[in-house]
Amino acid sequence: MKHSISISLFLLVLLSALALPFASAATPLDLPSLDALMDYRPKIPLRVYTSDNVLIGEFGQERRDFVAIKDIPLIQKQALLAIEDSRFYEHGGVDFKGVARAVMADLTGGLKQGASTITMQVARDFFLTKEKLFSRKLTEVMLAYKIERALSKDQILELYMNQIYLGQRAYGFSSAARIYFGKSIKDLSIAQAAMLAGLPQAPSSINPMVNPKGAKQRQHLVLKRMRDLAYINEVQYKSALKEDLHVLGEGKAFNNHAQFVAEMVRQTMYAQFKEETYTRGISVTTTLVQADQEAAYEAVRRNVMAFDQRHGYRGAEAYVALPRNPIERQKLIEATLQKHPASDKLLSAVTLTATPKSLHAVLANGDEIELGADGLRWAAAGLAPKAPAALKLKPGAVIRVVQDSKGRWRITQLPVVGAAFVALNNQTGAYRAMVGGFDFNANQFNHVTQAWRQPGSAIKPFIYSAALEQGFSPGTLVNDAPLTLSSAETGGQPWQPQNDDDVYDGPITLRTALAQSKNVAAVRLLRAITPQYAHDFLPRFGFDAAKHPVNYTLALGTGSVTPLQMAGAYSVFANGGFQISPYLIQKVVDTRGNVLFEAKPVVPGLESARVLDARNAFVTGNLLHEVTTSGTGASASQKLGRQDLAGKTGTSSEAFDGWFAGYSGSTTAVAWMGYDEPQSLGGREFGATLALPIWIDFMRVALAGKPPYPTQPPAGVSQSQGDWMFDEFLTTGAVRSLDLDILQGLKELGSP
Repeated sequence: MKHSISISLFLLVLLSALALPFASAATPLDLPSLDALMDYRPKIPLRVYTSDNVLIGEFGQERRDFVAIKDIPLIQKQALLAIEDSRFYEHGGVDFKGVARAVMADLTGGLKQGASTITMQVARDFFLTKEKLFSRKLTEVMLAYKIERALSKDQILELYMNQIYLGQRAYGFSSAARIYFGKSIKDLSIAQAAMLAGLPQAPSSINPMVNPKGAKQRQHLVLKRMRDLAYINEVQYKSALKEDLHVLGEGKAFNNHAQFVAEMVRQTMYAQFKEETYTRGISVTTTLVQADQEAAYEAVRRNVMAFDQRHGYRGAEAYVALPRNPIERQKLIEATLQKHPASDKLLSAVTLTATPKSLHAVLANGDEIELGADGLRWAAAGLAPKAPAALKLKPGAVIRVVQDSKGRWRITQLPVVGAAFVALNNQTGAYRAMVGGFDFNANQFNHVTQAWRQPGSAIKPFIYSAALEQGFSPGTLVNDAPLTLSSAETGGQPWQPQNDDDVYDGPITLRTALAQSKNVAAVRLLRAITPQYAHDFLPRFGFDAAKHPVNYTLALGTGSVTPLQMAGAYSVFANGGFQISPYLIQKVVDTRGNVLFEAKPVVPGLESARVLDARNAFVTGNLLHEVTTSGTGASASQKLGRQDLAGKTGTSSEAFDGWFAGYSGSTTAVAWMGYDEPQSLGGREFGATLALPIWIDFMRVALAGKPPYPTQPPAGVSQSQGDWMFDEFLTTGAVRSLDLDILQGLKELGSP
């Protein structure tokens, strides 16, 4: 075998010598045109970034960057040349000395040397197949000579270092630096540069993700060559051998906590550019703020998990019968866990043994772990001797585990409840953060933009806002007492709306009614202004009127909205009465830096965008502030320690949906939780327990270090008897009231 390799290398020398006189006389008819090299246009994928330049998405078959040779660090070039073609700048395309050295090394059993120069590899990668034929090798040699005459050495090296495949769909050294180490190529260490330089020989089978041991051995060879060629000294060599490379795991090459956002961008780009989307090198800068996006992701994950933990263990994800044969068992476990991929820190595992006090399992990476009694306590029912079959934990059970900061494992499970969170700049409409669900890989349905759900009490502020236009004020009294609407009023069956807690407080102000989310009071108010008037009032906030009923259930939020709609609607109160148009894409450029699109958002505060009187926005906002200080959302101000918050909880009928929509300063944010197939979230679950904690966790980060946001009453609104009122109603005495309701309420309470 060794002699056959030596003969092949000898033939290469002979071919090169024979080709040399023909190469200078070669015509375009003899060899392929070099147009692909002269006008190099690599297939660069679509990339999506936050506004602060963090990569959050990449789409394309080839993961590729293009970096000019002048911008590639010297140490990376030296590492490559050391192992691939140390005489690159000396030979004319074919290295006779290198071939001779390779023959000698092969014959004597020394370090295996490559015989193909970088120029020959460029010729092969761009123009030829990988068939080991005499004719192909001759063409490769002749092409190498032709390339050397047409391009400078730096141009050839630039092509090679941007074109070469380096594993994990990474083409070129810049892309590989990002894929394997999450770094720019200019920031690589000597050890990391050497690791990348060793990849061209076998990029798929010997790369640090799939074969860490083999990749490390190859890296050591590169480092030795670098030392032998005096590219690095002995101290650098020994230091690089010991360095921890910090290789990223699969899928960690960029921030993957904004997958719903990246997918929205991909769909938008594909609608315009079709297949060119994935090869043209388009870069999209979104309006997202990285810190806010990370806070939103963590807030959703943490609180969805908290809800799931409150409602108990549901049992294993699947069961497999483990074979007795160790090899067959290992293959089955590997295949099974591939079908149950990790969800961030929630890892899947196959149970090997299980007792009430201890459980052994194996992870996808082959590691065996042990869960003690503390780590199993939550799922103790599944370990009981008489546990139901659906709950039973036994060998072959596919479970989820998570590791704490001290390295201890505990059992958990993947939540099945849906969730959504979106934060907007309420002045411009720019997205600041968006999480469309718990796990994009498990469910790509974007609940922020696609989930039409009942808003419950989160719709009430818009009914109250409509009432302000008709002369009511926060101080108006309303009777919080049981109410029956007749068939004549409902147009159907008689209806008795009820408060969620079945508690009725008699005459209360509208301020208190909204803060405590009193259903009957909201229905009485809607009856006073009429369902038709309130229904016609909704579109100014961006709601779709066709998705809301023109009846008294409107006050209880029986229509349909999306979380994005809700965020836009609450922004009208936050910004003083202006409708916004949410937008995600700030800028689109191609690989040459040409601007293909740049957003031109509406200037905040333009009167042409006004949809609500500034006084109405202020007074409704003041009511929403009450919700967060003394009402159903009071935990917001308590936990955040701020008094500049405003918002409203919402729980739909039978607790199918939990909402919180609110704002502070320039940020409006909406959180939602519910099942995709609507079902009750639980008799003790409300918007305040489901969605508000997500909102609080996000705002804790978004508002950190920011001073309280001041609010000033606009002209035309004054205080009277301790509450706000529009001036025209104050001076004319025309303030509306629900006098008949109040008199009836006082009578029912026994007042004279």
